[in-house]
Amino acid sequence: MNNDINFNCVDTLGSLLAQIADLTKQAEAIKDSIKESASAGGAKVVEGAIFKATYIESNRSVFDKDAFIKEFGADAYAKFTKTTAVFSVKVTSR
Repeated sequence: MNNDINFNCVDTLGSLLAQIADLTKQAEAIKDSIKESASAGGAKVVEGAIFKATYIESNRSVFDKDAFIKEFGADAYAKFTKTTAVFSVKVTSR
């Protein structure tokens, strides 16, 4: 273990991540209710005292990797695949 890290920081990090998860869940629920209302014909713009939420519809295109590999083969996919190193911190409860 790295002695340079204050172990209380790990508990603080875990607590903050748990709070963020709870807040994200609340925010997503509010966004979902705005989306449901707007897509059912309700207001597309909802204004509060400080913030304004705007419902936006758009189309998204995604690359179907599995279909590409089925059609052209894994070698063709691998030829254009870039691999990079990723560093992360995983926090779990004890």
